Amino acid sequence: MAIWIPLPSQAADEISDGQWFHTFLRTSQAQELSTGSGITVAVIDSGVDATHPDLLGSVLPGVDFTADGKGTGHLDVSGHGTGMAAIVAGHGRVRGIAPGAKILPVRVFTKPGTGRVTADSVRWAVEHGADVISISMGSGTADPAVRLAIEEAIRQNVVVVAAAGNRPEDRDVVYPAAFPGVIAVGGVGKDGELSTSSVTGHAISVAAPADGITSAGLDHRWSIGSGTSGATAIVAGAAALIRAKFPELSAAGVADRLTSTAVDKGYPGRDPQYGFGVLNLMGALTADASPSAVEPSATASPAGPSPDGSHPWVWVLAAIAVGGVLVLAFRSRRRG
Repeated sequence: MAIWIPLPSQAADEISDGQWFHTFLRTSQAQELSTGSGITVAVIDSGVDATHPDLLGSVLPGVDFTADGKGTGHLDVSGHGTGMAAIVAGHGRVRGIAPGAKILPVRVFTKPGTGRVTADSVRWAVEHGADVISISMGSGTADPAVRLAIEEAIRQNVVVVAAAGNRPEDRDVVYPAAFPGVIAVGGVGKDGELSTSSVTGHAISVAAPADGITSAGLDHRWSIGSGTSGATAIVAGAAALIRAKFPELSAAGVADRLTSTAVDKGYPGRDPQYGFGVLNLMGALTADASPSAVEPSATASPAGPSPDGSHPWVWVLAAIAVGGVLVLAFRSRRRG
């Protein structure tokens, strides 16, 4: 988890410079197609300051799993969670990827570098309406309970996005990003090349801007940081845009749009540096959807007709008949 450095409130130019990823991703054009309206993004982090001017009206009542006691998740003494939330849904001096989305804060740590996602935090987010879960933290140790909770979240049609990890602290993709089904996010710099702060590994799904990102911070001010934390929030925002524009898509369908439309980097296909490539917002929002990516209820019934007008049972009987012929032929050959 990268440390986000506070910026003075008068540093308008620096705040604007750190929003370079909007030009890089063509966010303005993307937001003409979708703003993420109607989508809830759970931010499992250090809490979110719901009174920050860039987030006013966008933060739902959440939960506090820390030792501070029960709360709504609106307390943030670190600033990290507030920063991630604003990258997703900010609408002020910091503009988020999906300004129409709502943030569901799930507070699991207080001090930077101490964050650990828990199974309870994932389950709570799912039970309270999260469409997307954003996790900008990780550990080198796989927690089986967290893996089970994430598998259940994906089965319940929730997109899970997590940070791949940062160098030099991390040597490989951390957990939960390394778990199957999770969209593991690596980072790129302003030149579109691999960020020096991003880990590499075969579990990486997609890469997004990670260097010198500005966002909301403590005391109604702003902050700047580099690492896959911010890149993860960007991809979570992208997932919110897709979910709002294509509500029929399954969680797997959203992941497919993010990866299949990514701009390929490195050697052809998936690689340990960029995964399937660099996030392509416009491509993800305009590419033709794969029929297999929609919800089961939106596809043809299993008992429905095949594309040629016949019924599946006809093909089953045909397959049995062919199999029987092959078995008889084999036996006759052995007798000969």
